[in-house]
Amino acid sequence: MQALVVAAHGSHLNPDASDPTYAHADAIRETGVFDEVREAFWKEEPHFREVLRTLESEDVYVVPLFISEGYFTERVIPRELRLEGWDPSCWDSDGTSATHVTLPARDVEKTVHYCGPVGTHDAMSDVIVERAESVTGDPDVGDGFGLAVVGHGTERNANSAKAIEYHTDRIRERDRFDEVKALFMDEQPEVDDVTDFFACEDVVVVPLFVADGYHTQEDIPEDMGLTPDYRLGWEVPAAVDGHRIWYAGAVGTEPLMADVLVERAGDAGADIGNARDRLGRLDGKRGQTGPDAAETAPDRSPSAGDRRV
Repeated sequence: MQALVVAAHGSHLNPDASDPTYAHADAIRETGVFDEVREAFWKEEPHFREVLRTLESEDVYVVPLFISEGYFTERVIPRELRLEGWDPSCWDSDGTSATHVTLPARDVEKTVHYCGPVGTHDAMSDVIVERAESVTGDPDVGDGFGLAVVGHGTERNANSAKAIEYHTDRIRERDRFDEVKALFMDEQPEVDDVTDFFACEDVVVVPLFVADGYHTQEDIPEDMGLTPDYRLGWEVPAAVDGHRIWYAGAVGTEPLMADVLVERAGDAGADIGNARDRLGRLDGKRGQTGPDAAETAPDRSPSAGDRRV
């Protein structure tokens, strides 16, 4: 038997923070490729510490629903899972290249395949582009548009910016959007000045966050000038300093994130069978930039992260 654990932060303050985690886990559960699928959180129940005890499977694939390698993925989750022999060097990563490591959790008699965070997986570049398509309603969006990939950024974790810049570079290399730039909340270049960094009139802004919350629904919209008060909402697109800003909300709410979670587990050796076919279109979409990308897409509900007036 094999199990998948989706490990996320959760929140004591925002009851909606865990919604994407449950939605993605449900989507994977419906594929039937894992005998068990569990959600686990740091700030909510069920907690990281107990989750392994709830599983019957001996083989457990743990995929952190986090954006970057750092404190939670390198310290908190392995410690709470009681992974024997864990050290961040086990991933042999440059900050964006962690794949997986297999370690025992002997107190619960499990073999744990501990994966890198979803945020640094190559497929996340496709999810960011998907998010741009969703918010504009245009499967071919790119020509004449700029794309801003926004991260939190922090001097305490250099890897936070690395993940944003990694995907920004990959999308820029596809030559789909006229301009692609990485912007941040807490370090330069800051998202507050988004219109200063783009010549394009139309700019899609995609926050590389797991869930919508205080930062994506209050700070960033106000900082960019979409609205004087987040409680009033904002238009999509919104006119700011001669530009039209298409604000997408957190990328983690995009349904395609479930595909990335499965890809992470598959890369670590999980038997994912036809999960890719049943979930969606990641394989068919990857690298596509034109109409074919939309034609291969199943009918999926719009993402819930957009907040419009």
